[in-house]
Amino acid sequence: MRLNYKRTFFVGLGFLSISAFWQLYDNIIPLILENTFGLGETLTGAVMALDNVLALFLLPIIGAFSDRVSTRIGKRMPFVLVGTAAAVILMMLLPFADNQENFVLFVVVLGLVLIAMSLYRSPAVALMPDITPKPLRSKANAVINLMGALGSVFALLAISFLVAQVDRPDYTYVFLAVALLMVISVIILFSTIRENRLVAERKKEDLKEEEATTPEETEEKPIPKDVKKSLYFILASIFLWFTAYNAIITAFSRYAINVWGLRGGDFANTLLVATIAAVISFLPIGFLSSKFGRKRMIQVGIIVMSLAYFSGFFYTSYHPSVNIIFALTGFGWAAINVNSYPMVVEMSKSSDVGKYTGLYYTFSMAAQIFTPVFSGIFLEAISYRTLFPYAFIFSLLSLLTMVFVKHGDSKPPKKDSLIENLDSDDQ
Repeated sequence: MRLNYKRTFFVGLGFLSISAFWQLYDNIIPLILENTFGLGETLTGAVMALDNVLALFLLPIIGAFSDRVSTRIGKRMPFVLVGTAAAVILMMLLPFADNQENFVLFVVVLGLVLIAMSLYRSPAVALMPDITPKPLRSKANAVINLMGALGSVFALLAISFLVAQVDRPDYTYVFLAVALLMVISVIILFSTIRENRLVAERKKEDLKEEEATTPEETEEKPIPKDVKKSLYFILASIFLWFTAYNAIITAFSRYAINVWGLRGGDFANTLLVATIAAVISFLPIGFLSSKFGRKRMIQVGIIVMSLAYFSGFFYTSYHPSVNIIFALTGFGWAAINVNSYPMVVEMSKSSDVGKYTGLYYTFSMAAQIFTPVFSGIFLEAISYRTLFPYAFIFSLLSLLTMVFVKHGDSKPPKKDSLIENLDSDDQ
């Protein structure tokens, strides 16, 4: 059984569009809230958490609902198309509201944009496991995350080149650039992926494997208690490492300006280093995960990121060597992301992939509700310098909870030759 990389690349275009938007959102929206509307760190964190409050409720509901939808173009694709169209139209009103200094319009439109994004995030991500057999999902998820990282690279480059180094820049062109990328990506996704046909093909592959097993082995049974325990601990781990990582991402544009003295879109260059490091790492990590196991690679990623957070605290001003720290962060985050989602859906039944996708996002969103507000309190009440120690502590806690995860891993038998190790066969 081999992974179809071309097909996975096209499926990943959905995640590319999502990641481009969130990179733009995490970096620009806090600057607008603080510089245009005068919100403090805690209130900015609270507004930034609103999208995750919506997502916390909407993502599992929409994910589970999409499991039960059946249309001519598939069960996930309608959500992707409608959600993207709505998000692109609405997001272009955000820079308009910023330029007009209309806070009410800005908040209302922002809420509608976030609902539109929630509409298609779970279904877009669930497309990958829908058409990919379980043993191949780490490699497929590496491709998906690579595509997401490319979307982030695009957004960061747009910020770097299109945001002027002035006190009140006009963000219209950077929003337009990301909106166009989202539209083009989803058009290509819809044109190249025939969801119903590909799902049917995957089911045929599943049937071939089931023919070699007994009816008792193929029957979908309730999830055992020990598997549930692993599920709970990995969901806790997801919450903790997102608490650490999202604190950095949400506050970094302001941290770079206030602590390091960077101007305009210059902060995007440092984030770009982390994202490019992730891009370079995704496929090798997918390969290594298939050799050494998902859990082990996640643990390596957490350790690397914890060391990066610890080191980041010692930079009181910008120095080019900080890019090494962010490159390590990119590698660590890639090692976590490639493997965590496949571990969650590995514990699911085939009929519940959308539900478990929703659970994954529920816990990641819960962290992103909690951390902008909680870390914002420290930033405002004590100092911006609390940011990296905060991330370091929560990252270490996620390493602890991962110790108790005993299921969801996938490690194939050792190959007989080096040539076979270069093959795409995961079994």
